[in-house]
Amino acid sequence: MKYFTMNNGLSIPALGTGTNTFGKENNSFHGKITYDTKELRSAIELGYRLIDTAIYYRNEAVIGKAVKESNIDRSDFFITSKIPTDKEYVETEDKIRHHVDQSLKALDLEYIDLYLIHFPLEKNEDNLSVWKVLETYVDQGFIKSIGVSNFNENQLSYLIKHANIKPVLNQFQSYPGKHQQELIDFCKANDIIPEAYQSFAKLDDQTKDVLKEIAKSYQKTWSQIVLNYQVHEGLVVIPKSHSQMHQLENIDIFDFNLSKQDVEKIKKL
Repeated sequence: MKYFTMNNGLSIPALGTGTNTFGKENNSFHGKITYDTKELRSAIELGYRLIDTAIYYRNEAVIGKAVKESNIDRSDFFITSKIPTDKEYVETEDKIRHHVDQSLKALDLEYIDLYLIHFPLEKNEDNLSVWKVLETYVDQGFIKSIGVSNFNENQLSYLIKHANIKPVLNQFQSYPGKHQQELIDFCKANDIIPEAYQSFAKLDDQTKDVLKEIAKSYQKTWSQIVLNYQVHEGLVVIPKSHSQMHQLENIDIFDFNLSKQDVEKIKKL
């Protein structure tokens, strides 16, 4: 596994798994929580250690259960969760603390490696208010690192300027055809790790054809090409699959290097 070093000196795996439909009936986002850890057990057995969840997913307890059932040292895992910014979660400092405490309780893993603001609020000042509360959890050791999700350059700039603790990471949608290269470049210029979710979202047939042609040269799948490219560009990736075969495919991306020509082809998509 490849690792990136965050701006606080801690390491994060370059690849992990999303979980927004794990431990739920019919593998549905809105499905009833079943506490079935089958998919997570499979991912952990294959070497996944970065596990991405959120309060919105309602399955933090499932992730905590799977980690404990693995009998692998807690320190080997990197657990990410997120607080939503709906009024009911962040209207007051007490509400923010209540929901962060609930995350810690549900996961039941002593600490959380990375905690994100899931979506930006309209006003930068309101983002900062949530951030200031998260900083206290870092100071107390309950959360190791804090970051954001779906923030743009303006929102990040304000936070960088006014925060005591700099965001270590910004998670956002990125895929060939919508790389969000300016945002990636901004994050990297400010020593903030970009993390891609939905790396395969909304790829049109023309884009897939280009990726499939590139994949032939490396005896890989087009999806492996996408993940390898993103990691090459300094992004953490969190592909999700309920299939053990696809989980294995997604993690098997570290044994080849794309040529400069192929990197440029993908970048132009």
